[in-house]
Amino acid sequence: MSYWEGKRALIIGGSAGLGRAVADVLAQYGARLAIVGRRQSQLDIATNELRACGADVVNIAADVTNSDDVDRLFATVKSEWGGIDFLCHCAGRSMRGTLLGTSPEEFRELWDTNYLSAVRCIQKFSAPLIGSRGHVVLIGSLASKVAAGFLGAYPASKFPLAALAQQMRMEMGQRGLHTLLVCPGPIARDEELGPAARYPSQSPDVPVAAHLPGGGAKLRAINPHWLAGKILRACEERRAELVVPKRARLLFAVTQLSPRLGDWLLRRLTSG
Repeated sequence: MSYWEGKRALIIGGSAGLGRAVADVLAQYGARLAIVGRRQSQLDIATNELRACGADVVNIAADVTNSDDVDRLFATVKSEWGGIDFLCHCAGRSMRGTLLGTSPEEFRELWDTNYLSAVRCIQKFSAPLIGSRGHVVLIGSLASKVAAGFLGAYPASKFPLAALAQQMRMEMGQRGLHTLLVCPGPIARDEELGPAARYPSQSPDVPVAAHLPGGGAKLRAINPHWLAGKILRACEERRAELVVPKRARLLFAVTQLSPRLGDWLLRRLTSG
């Protein structure tokens, strides 16, 4: 029997992208799924496809930047399952822009989407997750550790997830809650979306390479289903972090020891 057989898994942002890949792999392992997204039509498509493969899945339309929606989400999950074993926060978005050209309002919006929405969900679901010795997965980014140029408010919205994950480990780890921070490079998308289609109208004053996946980082795009498998294995092993590619850890370490050398390496590896 799979470790995930019968586990109750809530996936924020589970109708598309990496969140959908996590749902696909969990379904293969026999988990019970609740996928969350803002667009009901997209949720319905994902739900039908998952059920066609035999998955036990429900969907819940919610905007996790809204506290009332998170309250409703919690009530729905509690009514459906009574508890929860796994929460994966995949909601979020990126952007392109210069630091000076990004407004405070844009910083606030991305902070709310990428960071505070995770805080809302964790605060609401922490008690049942502790009770089940469950897992929280926070999907960060390489930008949770290093801040390349021309990503607008994105690094400032992803860096806090690293602090949040460590604080959760310090405060709730000994009470049974496992927290995993995932720091991946660029995730492969459907071919029709293409790299140039991600940020076509944002910040014409940034380098062309910065509009590419990963802000122009010289990295191969990651297969989301492969990464989903790695995430679940890391949960089974109750690891603290998953960094993909592994060699990025060297950049992180150098940046901590010598910021000047870290900046030089980061410029060499990105459009910055």
